[in-house]
Amino acid sequence: MHPAWVFLIGYATLFVIFLVAWAWQLRTRNAGMIDAIWAYTLGLLAIIDGALGTGDGLMRGVLAVLGGAWGIRLGTHLWRRNAGHPEDGRYARLRAEWGAAAGRKMLGFYQLQAVFSMLLSAGFLVVAYLPAPAARWPLLPGVLIWLIAVVGEGLADDQLRRFKADPTQRGKVCRSGLWRYSRHPNYFFECVHWLTYTLLALTSPWLWLTLLPPVVMAWLLLKVSGIPPTEAQTARNRPDYAEYMRTTSAFIPWPPKR
Repeated sequence: MHPAWVFLIGYATLFVIFLVAWAWQLRTRNAGMIDAIWAYTLGLLAIIDGALGTGDGLMRGVLAVLGGAWGIRLGTHLWRRNAGHPEDGRYARLRAEWGAAAGRKMLGFYQLQAVFSMLLSAGFLVVAYLPAPAARWPLLPGVLIWLIAVVGEGLADDQLRRFKADPTQRGKVCRSGLWRYSRHPNYFFECVHWLTYTLLALTSPWLWLTLLPPVVMAWLLLKVSGIPPTEAQTARNRPDYAEYMRTTSAFIPWPPKR
């Protein structure tokens, strides 16, 4: 199947899923579950591209397994984190700012996430269309980076979850484990994950296209929907967060300042 058709099938699938998710949040008045749905659907795109692509069979299988497993892990974590809790402060503020237009603007916001998901899936498509027989040597660095990213992000998520579950730490800033070296180690490893598909596609003439996902993800996390709103909210709620910001790297894990 031509890559354009695979891309359109993926986008149509996301369009419908995000439309249903939008209708769901109209009823629940809680938009926070879109985070988990976003991760699940990105994993689904990896599986779709791996199944419908016409490139090297082994590389398509690796793509489906790695991308799908990443999406399931992250989506399940986000679902468990948000289920049964009030709406995330980021979405609550948007709803308050938009007022009567919140329903319409939230629809645009959801569908914009589908568009960004398609940009992130560019690396999936390149891997799915690697000419057969594709070189096998990129598998080792690709899988190694995937393991480092997924294990690192999972460890950071678990460390923060345990910290928040400890009643003696209520109102404090997590500085243990990976959070001692980065204010957002989960975001850092999330960006590293997208380099997996660059490494898998090292022999492709379309290699440059696989650089789009890590760049887009870094921009979103550093400038748009990740660090800025998260830190603004945390700084308001935790007085000692300013000191944490002064001494700790925002993104790349690094020894803290004295």
